[in-house]
Amino acid sequence: MAYEQPALFDPDAIAAQPKAPLTTESAPLTASSSVTAALAPFEQHMIQRGFTQHTINAFLGDLKLFVRRWGKRTSLGALTTHDLNDLLRWLDQERGVPCSPKSYARRVTTLKVFFAWLKEAQVLPADLSETVVQVPAASPLPLILYESQIEDVLAITRGLMSAEKPDARPHLLVTLVLHTGIKKGECMAIEFSHLDLSDPKAPVLFVRYEDPRNRLKERRLRLPEEWPAALAAYRAQYTLKERLFPCTPRNLEYVLRDVAQLANLPNGLSFEMLRWTCAVRDFAAGMDEDHLRRKLGLSPISWRDTLEKVRKLAEPPL
Repeated sequence: MAYEQPALFDPDAIAAQPKAPLTTESAPLTASSSVTAALAPFEQHMIQRGFTQHTINAFLGDLKLFVRRWGKRTSLGALTTHDLNDLLRWLDQERGVPCSPKSYARRVTTLKVFFAWLKEAQVLPADLSETVVQVPAASPLPLILYESQIEDVLAITRGLMSAEKPDARPHLLVTLVLHTGIKKGECMAIEFSHLDLSDPKAPVLFVRYEDPRNRLKERRLRLPEEWPAALAAYRAQYTLKERLFPCTPRNLEYVLRDVAQLANLPNGLSFEMLRWTCAVRDFAAGMDEDHLRRKLGLSPISWRDTLEKVRKLAEPPL
């Protein structure tokens, strides 16, 4: 049975940038303002900080749910850490609507981002979310490839390159994601102009984003030394123009599925599994935590949960 791989990260928020004056159309935001009155300024704050539209919508949706629990007229200054803990207990146990571990974790993040912003903007004297008690339902650790499985996968993909009908695409794809840890969407967006092969022994991928709000996720990543040779073979076998993979994401998922079957992987093979495997291998090899965060294109907020899981996966057996 296929295993549903957890996403490497759930909400993504962008690190600090200069903030704009905190005002609504009618009055400055203060501790006496209602939580409802803070929603519009908070939305502007997220836009200015470069949050994705998906994250903005999710955070605002969470806050509107919180307002229903607290009351529309409740002032920001009237809230306490006890109220936040009570809210989380209600979401997890008393609301009567299932709250998945992923949704729970995102809502905790919403609280932390919102109240950290209120403190930063001097609307409140302290961050009420710093000491909230987080007791989410347990979620399984993501699946990764063991070293022996990596060897099996690479043996398969190298074999496909030299088969009677050679196909370099599986090896190109697997080594790309395994070494860079890029997301599926980032992989699909790669153009040949994003590849710097001027030094064949030190190839580089420039992860680019068209949406200006995602520019802080752009980064330059090292590629494996053998990768240019696989790329040359791939280009000789396929009709290509601007994009590295001019196909649908589902098509590449089928490529990984076929490799998994040939390598007898019990849990299959996916972009997320390769991404997690990359993160755990780099961490175990001693890569600096902030370096790894930036390599994966994660914000400090979304990195918290990811780092905890990476540590557990990389630690030696007990």
